[in-house]
Amino acid sequence: MFGMLLEGFGAVFTDPLSIVMIFIGTTVGIVFGALPGLTTVAGLSMFLPITYAMSSGTGLSMLTAIYIGGMSGGLISAILLNIPGTPSSIATCFDGSPMAKNGQAGRALGLAVFASLIGTAISLLFMVVLSPTLANLTIKFGPWEYFSVTVFALTLISSLTGKSIVKGLLSALFGMMFATVGLSPIDSSKRFTFGSLQLTSGFNLLAVLVGLYAISEVLSTAGSEQEKGQIREYKMRGLGFTLKDLKGQGVNFVRSSLIGLGIGILPGIGGSTSNIIAYSVAKTSSKHPEKFGTGIPDGIIASEASNNASIGGAMIPLLTLGIPGDGATAILLGGFMLHGMQPGPLLFQSNGATVYQIFASM
Repeated sequence: MFGMLLEGFGAVFTDPLSIVMIFIGTTVGIVFGALPGLTTVAGLSMFLPITYAMSSGTGLSMLTAIYIGGMSGGLISAILLNIPGTPSSIATCFDGSPMAKNGQAGRALGLAVFASLIGTAISLLFMVVLSPTLANLTIKFGPWEYFSVTVFALTLISSLTGKSIVKGLLSALFGMMFATVGLSPIDSSKRFTFGSLQLTSGFNLLAVLVGLYAISEVLSTAGSEQEKGQIREYKMRGLGFTLKDLKGQGVNFVRSSLIGLGIGILPGIGGSTSNIIAYSVAKTSSKHPEKFGTGIPDGIIASEASNNASIGGAMIPLLTLGIPGDGATAILLGGFMLHGMQPGPLLFQSNGATVYQIFASM
Protein backbone atom coordinates (compact mmCIF):
# COMPACT_ATOMS: atom_id res chain seq x y z
CA MET A 1 0.00 0.00 0.00
CA PHE A 2 2.71 2.48 0.97
CA GLY A 3 4.69 1.52 -2.11
CA MET A 4 1.73 2.35 -4.34
CA LEU A 5 1.20 5.61 -2.44
CA LEU A 6 4.82 6.58 -3.16
CA GLU A 7 4.22 5.76 -6.82
CA GLY A 8 1.16 7.99 -6.67
CA PHE A 9 3.22 10.90 -5.35
CA GLY A 10 5.75 10.23 -8.08
CA ALA A 11 3.02 10.35 -10.72
CA VAL A 12 1.77 13.69 -9.37
CA PHE A 13 5.08 15.49 -8.95
CA THR A 14 6.58 14.30 -12.24
CA ASP A 15 3.60 15.59 -14.21
CA PRO A 16 3.53 19.42 -14.38
CA LEU A 17 0.03 19.37 -15.88
CA SER A 18 -1.28 17.45 -12.87
CA ILE A 19 0.17 20.02 -10.46
CA VAL A 20 -1.29 22.90 -12.49
CA MET A 21 -4.73 21.24 -12.57
CA ILE A 22 -4.63 20.64 -8.81
CA PHE A 23 -3.79 24.33 -8.26
CA ILE A 24 -6.56 25.46 -10.62
CA GLY A 25 -9.05 23.03 -9.07
CA THR A 26 -8.30 24.21 -5.54
CA THR A 27 -8.65 27.86 -6.57
CA VAL A 28 -11.94 27.20 -8.36
CA GLY A 29 -13.23 25.28 -5.35
CA ILE A 30 -12.37 28.11 -2.96
CA VAL A 31 -14.14 30.64 -5.20
CA PHE A 32 -17.27 28.50 -5.53
CA GLY A 33 -17.25 27.79 -1.81
CA ALA A 34 -16.73 31.42 -0.80
CA LEU A 35 -19.52 32.85 -2.96
CA PRO A 36 -22.89 32.20 -1.26
CA GLY A 37 -25.15 30.27 -3.60
CA LEU A 38 -22.33 28.72 -5.64
CA THR A 39 -21.84 25.40 -3.89
CA THR A 40 -19.13 22.78 -4.28
CA VAL A 41 -21.58 20.59 -6.18
CA ALA A 42 -22.14 23.39 -8.71
CA GLY A 43 -18.39 23.79 -9.21
CA LEU A 44 -17.87 20.07 -9.73
CA SER A 45 -20.82 19.90 -12.15
CA MET A 46 -19.47 22.76 -14.27
CA PHE A 47 -15.91 21.46 -14.48
CA LEU A 48 -16.70 17.77 -14.85
CA PRO A 49 -16.91 17.91 -18.69
CA ILE A 50 -13.55 19.74 -18.86
CA THR A 51 -11.76 16.69 -17.43
CA TYR A 52 -12.94 14.51 -20.31
CA ALA A 53 -9.93 15.50 -22.41
CA MET A 54 -7.47 14.79 -19.56
CA SER A 55 -6.03 11.52 -18.35
CA SER A 56 -8.04 9.80 -15.64
CA GLY A 57 -5.48 10.55 -12.93
CA THR A 58 -5.14 14.25 -13.80
CA GLY A 59 -8.85 14.81 -14.35
CA LEU A 60 -9.96 13.15 -11.13
CA SER A 61 -7.19 14.90 -9.20
CA MET A 62 -8.60 18.22 -10.41
CA LEU A 63 -12.12 17.24 -9.34
CA THR A 64 -11.00 16.20 -5.85
CA ALA A 65 -9.08 19.49 -5.59
CA ILE A 66 -12.32 21.38 -6.34
CA TYR A 67 -14.02 19.25 -3.67
CA ILE A 68 -11.45 20.10 -0.99
CA GLY A 69 -11.20 23.77 -2.01
CA GLY A 70 -14.97 24.16 -2.03
CA MET A 71 -15.34 22.65 1.42
CA SER A 72 -12.79 25.13 2.79
CA GLY A 73 -13.92 28.16 0.80
CA GLY A 74 -17.20 28.45 2.64
CA LEU A 75 -15.42 29.72 5.75
CA ILE A 76 -14.45 32.99 4.04
CA SER A 77 -17.97 34.37 3.60
CA ALA A 78 -19.08 32.71 6.85
CA ILE A 79 -16.54 34.75 8.80
CA LEU A 80 -16.52 38.01 6.84
CA LEU A 81 -20.20 38.25 5.82
CA ASN A 82 -21.93 35.96 8.32
CA ILE A 83 -23.27 34.07 5.28
CA PRO A 84 -22.06 30.46 4.95
CA GLY A 85 -20.69 29.91 1.45
CA THR A 86 -21.67 26.25 1.75
CA PRO A 87 -23.92 24.35 4.17
CA SER A 88 -20.75 22.87 5.68
CA SER A 89 -19.76 26.27 7.11
CA ILE A 90 -22.98 27.12 8.91
CA ALA A 91 -21.50 26.56 12.37
CA THR A 92 -18.45 28.64 11.43
CA CYS A 93 -20.72 31.71 11.42
CA PHE A 94 -21.54 31.25 15.09
CA ASP A 95 -18.09 32.31 16.33
CA GLY A 96 -16.33 33.41 13.16
CA SER A 97 -18.60 36.38 12.46
CA PRO A 98 -18.52 37.76 16.04
CA MET A 99 -14.72 37.48 16.00
CA ALA A 100 -14.58 39.41 12.70
CA LYS A 101 -16.91 42.10 14.06
CA ASN A 102 -14.52 42.49 16.99
CA GLY A 103 -11.69 43.31 14.57
CA GLN A 104 -10.18 39.81 14.62
CA ALA A 105 -11.10 38.66 11.12
CA GLY A 106 -7.51 37.72 10.29
CA ARG A 107 -7.26 35.60 13.42
CA ALA A 108 -10.55 33.88 12.63
CA LEU A 109 -9.56 33.16 9.02
CA GLY A 110 -6.17 31.81 10.07
CA LEU A 111 -7.64 29.49 12.68
CA ALA A 112 -10.32 28.28 10.27
CA VAL A 113 -7.84 27.53 7.49
CA PHE A 114 -5.48 25.73 9.87
CA ALA A 115 -8.36 23.69 11.31
CA SER A 116 -9.39 22.80 7.76
CA LEU A 117 -5.87 21.59 7.06
CA ILE A 118 -5.75 19.41 10.19
CA GLY A 119 -9.21 17.96 9.59
CA THR A 120 -8.44 17.13 5.97
CA ALA A 121 -5.05 15.57 6.81
CA ILE A 122 -6.51 13.33 9.54
CA SER A 123 -9.38 12.15 7.37
CA LEU A 124 -7.14 11.44 4.37
CA LEU A 125 -4.84 9.40 6.58
CA PHE A 126 -7.79 7.25 7.63
CA MET A 127 -9.01 7.11 4.04
CA VAL A 128 -5.69 5.72 2.78
CA VAL A 129 -5.01 3.29 5.61
CA LEU A 130 -8.38 2.11 6.89
CA SER A 131 -10.88 2.61 4.04
CA PRO A 132 -11.63 -1.11 3.42
CA THR A 133 -12.22 -1.84 7.11
CA LEU A 134 -14.37 1.24 7.73
CA ALA A 135 -16.37 0.62 4.58
CA ASN A 136 -17.11 -2.94 5.68
CA LEU A 137 -18.41 -1.56 8.96
CA THR A 138 -20.66 0.94 7.22
CA ILE A 139 -22.22 -1.62 4.92
CA LYS A 140 -23.45 -3.54 7.97
CA PHE A 141 -25.55 -0.60 9.14
CA GLY A 142 -29.21 -1.51 9.39
CA PRO A 143 -32.41 0.23 10.52
CA TRP A 144 -31.42 0.15 14.22
CA GLU A 145 -28.09 1.85 13.57
CA TYR A 146 -29.57 4.58 11.36
CA PHE A 147 -32.36 5.12 13.90
CA SER A 148 -29.77 5.52 16.68
CA VAL A 149 -27.79 8.08 14.64
CA THR A 150 -30.99 10.04 13.97
CA VAL A 151 -31.98 10.09 17.64
CA PHE A 152 -28.44 11.12 18.57
CA ALA A 153 -28.58 14.04 16.13
CA LEU A 154 -31.97 15.18 17.44
CA THR A 155 -30.80 15.12 21.07
CA LEU A 156 -28.10 17.64 20.15
CA ILE A 157 -30.83 20.22 19.50
CA SER A 158 -30.89 20.95 23.22
CA SER A 159 -27.35 22.35 23.07
CA LEU A 160 -28.15 24.62 20.10
CA THR A 161 -31.42 26.15 21.30
CA GLY A 162 -29.83 29.03 23.16
CA LYS A 163 -32.09 30.73 25.69
CA SER A 164 -35.39 29.43 24.27
CA ILE A 165 -35.91 25.66 24.23
CA VAL A 166 -39.34 26.21 22.59
CA LYS A 167 -37.82 28.01 19.60
CA GLY A 168 -35.21 25.28 19.24
CA LEU A 169 -37.80 22.51 19.25
CA LEU A 170 -40.01 24.40 16.81
CA SER A 171 -37.05 24.87 14.47
CA ALA A 172 -36.33 21.15 14.60
CA LEU A 173 -40.00 20.36 13.96
CA PHE A 174 -40.16 22.67 10.93
CA GLY A 175 -36.91 21.18 9.64
CA MET A 176 -38.31 17.64 9.78
CA MET A 177 -41.54 18.82 8.14
CA PHE A 178 -39.68 20.43 5.23
CA ALA A 179 -37.54 17.30 4.84
CA THR A 180 -40.65 15.21 4.11
CA VAL A 181 -41.58 17.27 1.03
CA GLY A 182 -41.18 15.20 -2.15
CA LEU A 183 -41.43 11.54 -3.03
CA SER A 184 -41.48 9.02 -0.20
CA PRO A 185 -38.30 6.88 -0.24
CA ILE A 186 -40.34 3.73 0.51
CA ASP A 187 -43.38 3.77 -1.76
CA SER A 188 -42.63 6.89 -3.92
CA SER A 189 -45.90 8.53 -2.93
CA LYS A 190 -46.03 12.31 -3.28
CA ARG A 191 -45.90 14.20 0.01
CA PHE A 192 -46.81 17.90 0.36
CA THR A 193 -46.07 18.65 -3.30
CA PHE A 194 -49.44 20.41 -3.81
CA GLY A 195 -49.48 19.25 -7.42
CA SER A 196 -46.17 20.98 -8.21
CA LEU A 197 -43.75 19.00 -10.36
CA GLN A 198 -40.82 21.05 -9.01
CA LEU A 199 -41.43 19.80 -5.46
CA THR A 200 -41.35 16.08 -6.29
CA SER A 201 -37.62 16.03 -5.48
CA GLY A 202 -38.03 18.14 -2.37
CA PHE A 203 -36.59 21.61 -1.81
CA ASN A 204 -33.54 22.53 -3.84
CA LEU A 205 -30.55 22.85 -1.50
CA LEU A 206 -29.19 25.90 -3.33
CA ALA A 207 -32.49 27.77 -3.04
CA VAL A 208 -32.82 26.87 0.65
CA LEU A 209 -29.24 27.97 1.38
CA VAL A 210 -29.68 31.34 -0.33
CA GLY A 211 -33.14 31.89 1.14
CA LEU A 212 -32.33 31.03 4.74
CA TYR A 213 -28.91 32.65 5.04
CA ALA A 214 -28.01 35.01 2.19
CA ILE A 215 -31.34 36.83 1.82
CA SER A 216 -31.91 37.07 5.57
CA GLU A 217 -28.45 38.57 6.05
CA VAL A 218 -29.00 41.06 3.20
CA LEU A 219 -32.37 42.15 4.65
CA SER A 220 -30.92 42.39 8.15
CA THR A 221 -28.07 44.55 6.92
CA ALA A 222 -30.36 46.74 4.82
CA GLY A 223 -32.70 47.33 7.73
CA SER A 224 -30.05 48.14 10.28
CA GLU A 225 -28.55 51.55 10.89
CA GLN A 226 -25.07 51.75 9.41
CA GLU A 227 -22.40 53.52 11.42
CA LYS A 228 -20.79 56.16 9.25
CA GLY A 229 -17.07 56.68 9.23
CA GLN A 230 -16.24 53.33 10.84
CA ILE A 231 -13.95 51.00 8.93
CA ARG A 232 -13.08 47.67 10.50
CA GLU A 233 -9.48 46.55 10.34
CA TYR A 234 -9.22 43.26 8.43
CA LYS A 235 -5.46 43.12 7.90
CA MET A 236 -3.88 39.72 8.42
CA ARG A 237 -0.32 39.23 9.59
CA GLY A 238 1.42 35.94 8.97
CA LEU A 239 -0.93 33.04 9.58
CA GLY A 240 -3.32 35.29 11.49
CA PHE A 241 -2.94 33.45 14.78
CA THR A 242 -0.27 32.46 17.28
CA LEU A 243 0.61 29.23 19.03
CA LYS A 244 -1.13 30.62 22.10
CA ASP A 245 -4.46 30.37 20.26
CA LEU A 246 -3.90 26.63 19.76
CA LYS A 247 -3.14 25.94 23.41
CA GLY A 248 -5.49 23.30 24.78
CA GLN A 249 -7.14 22.72 21.38
CA GLY A 250 -5.58 19.31 20.69
CA VAL A 251 -8.59 17.36 21.94
CA ASN A 252 -10.93 19.63 20.00
CA PHE A 253 -8.96 19.09 16.78
CA VAL A 254 -8.92 15.30 17.08
CA ARG A 255 -12.49 14.93 18.39
CA SER A 256 -14.00 17.18 15.72
CA SER A 257 -12.00 15.50 12.96
CA LEU A 258 -13.13 12.05 14.06
CA ILE A 259 -16.75 13.26 14.20
CA GLY A 260 -16.45 14.59 10.66
CA LEU A 261 -14.78 11.39 9.51
CA GLY A 262 -17.46 9.17 11.00
CA ILE A 263 -20.37 11.22 9.70
CA GLY A 264 -18.73 11.51 6.29
CA ILE A 265 -18.70 7.72 5.98
CA LEU A 266 -22.48 7.56 6.46
CA PRO A 267 -24.00 8.02 2.98
CA GLY A 268 -26.17 11.09 2.46
CA ILE A 269 -25.06 13.13 5.48
CA GLY A 270 -21.70 14.84 4.87
CA GLY A 271 -20.14 18.05 6.13
CA SER A 272 -23.40 20.00 6.33
CA THR A 273 -24.33 17.89 9.38
CA SER A 274 -20.88 17.16 10.81
CA ASN A 275 -20.04 20.82 11.47
CA ILE A 276 -23.20 21.32 13.51
CA ILE A 277 -22.68 18.13 15.53
CA ALA A 278 -19.00 18.84 16.16
CA TYR A 279 -19.85 22.37 17.28
CA SER A 280 -22.50 20.99 19.63
CA VAL A 281 -20.12 18.45 21.13
CA ALA A 282 -17.40 21.08 21.56
CA LYS A 283 -19.88 23.36 23.30
CA THR A 284 -21.20 20.71 25.69
CA SER A 285 -17.65 19.49 26.46
CA SER A 286 -16.28 22.97 27.09
CA LYS A 287 -15.56 24.39 30.53
CA HIS A 288 -17.01 27.71 29.36
CA PRO A 289 -19.97 26.90 27.07
CA GLU A 290 -21.46 30.36 27.68
CA LYS A 291 -18.67 31.88 25.54
CA PHE A 292 -19.71 29.95 22.45
CA GLY A 293 -21.34 32.30 19.97
CA THR A 294 -19.38 35.30 21.23
CA GLY A 295 -16.27 34.67 19.11
CA ILE A 296 -13.90 32.06 20.52
CA PRO A 297 -11.48 29.77 18.63
CA ASP A 298 -13.08 26.58 19.96
CA GLY A 299 -16.20 26.91 17.81
CA ILE A 300 -14.32 27.79 14.63
CA ILE A 301 -11.89 24.90 15.05
CA ALA A 302 -14.68 22.41 15.76
CA SER A 303 -16.71 23.43 12.71
CA GLU A 304 -13.89 23.61 10.16
CA ALA A 305 -11.97 20.55 11.34
CA SER A 306 -15.12 18.43 11.18
CA ASN A 307 -16.49 19.57 7.82
CA ASN A 308 -13.14 19.05 6.11
CA ALA A 309 -12.67 15.70 7.83
CA SER A 310 -15.91 14.56 6.20
CA ILE A 311 -14.09 14.70 2.85
CA GLY A 312 -11.99 11.62 3.53
CA GLY A 313 -14.95 9.92 5.18
CA ALA A 314 -17.24 10.51 2.20
CA MET A 315 -14.59 9.19 -0.20
CA ILE A 316 -14.35 5.84 1.62
CA PRO A 317 -17.77 4.41 0.65
CA LEU A 318 -17.42 6.00 -2.80
CA LEU A 319 -14.16 4.22 -3.60
CA THR A 320 -14.76 0.89 -1.91
CA LEU A 321 -18.52 0.45 -2.31
CA GLY A 322 -19.48 2.77 -5.15
CA ILE A 323 -21.83 4.65 -2.79
CA PRO A 324 -21.41 8.45 -2.69
CA GLY A 325 -21.30 9.93 0.80
CA ASP A 326 -22.73 13.33 -0.17
CA GLY A 327 -23.72 15.45 -3.17
CA ALA A 328 -20.13 16.27 -4.11
CA THR A 329 -19.04 12.64 -4.14
CA ALA A 330 -22.10 11.84 -6.25
CA ILE A 331 -20.62 14.13 -8.92
CA LEU A 332 -17.23 12.47 -8.39
CA LEU A 333 -18.92 9.12 -9.00
CA GLY A 334 -19.92 10.45 -12.40
CA GLY A 335 -16.33 11.58 -12.92
CA PHE A 336 -14.99 8.09 -12.29
CA MET A 337 -17.51 6.59 -14.69
CA LEU A 338 -16.71 9.27 -17.28
CA HIS A 339 -13.12 8.02 -17.25
CA GLY A 340 -14.13 4.39 -17.55
CA MET A 341 -13.67 3.49 -13.87
CA GLN A 342 -16.34 1.83 -11.75
CA PRO A 343 -15.94 2.62 -8.02
CA GLY A 344 -16.44 -0.46 -5.88
CA PRO A 345 -14.59 -3.38 -4.30
CA LEU A 346 -12.66 -4.12 -7.52
CA LEU A 347 -11.52 -0.54 -8.12
CA PHE A 348 -8.25 -1.01 -6.24
CA GLN A 349 -7.43 -4.10 -8.29
CA SER A 350 -8.36 -2.78 -11.71
CA ASN A 351 -7.20 0.86 -11.33
CA GLY A 352 -4.97 0.82 -8.26
CA ALA A 353 -2.31 3.14 -9.71
CA THR A 354 -4.88 5.82 -10.57
CA VAL A 355 -6.56 5.54 -7.16
CA TYR A 356 -3.27 6.11 -5.31
CA GLN A 357 -2.44 9.00 -7.61
CA ILE A 358 -5.73 10.56 -6.51
CA PHE A 359 -4.82 9.85 -2.87
CA ALA A 360 -1.47 11.60 -3.37
CA SER A 361 -3.05 14.59 -5.07
CA MET A 362 -5.58 14.99 -2.27
